[in-house]
Amino acid sequence: MDNISVNRVPLHTNIRQPITSSQVASQKQSFLQHLHEASVNTELKVSKHANQRLQERNIYISEAEWKIVSEKVSEARSKGVNDSLVLMDQAALIVSAKNSTVITAMNRTEAKDQLFTNIDGTIVLN
Repeated sequence: MDNISVNRVPLHTNIRQPITSSQVASQKQSFLQHLHEASVNTELKVSKHANQRLQERNIYISEAEWKIVSEKVSEARSKGVNDSLVLMDQAALIVSAKNSTVITAMNRTEAKDQLFTNIDGTIVLN
């Protein structure tokens, strides 16, 4: 018991500087900007099945129309829609807004007498 040594541990206080409201706003804006860019920049994909249906049924959708569909699907996703029916002049598309993927396609005359299930949103385009 005679060989007891006492070592002192220096007291270090790490005091963080408070985060200012401008730093919080900057971080919040940065996050919102990244979130917006991620949701806007998601291109609409066409599944193999939907691509086959478009070809078989001779449905042509222009680049401008795809852009509009993509924007509307993105908007629907931001409002909580997972699967949507997109009605266009010449076609009806079932789109997974959650995955930004066209699942299937049919022309409007074919879609006329169909019952669409498992969708939680509809997008009607002119």
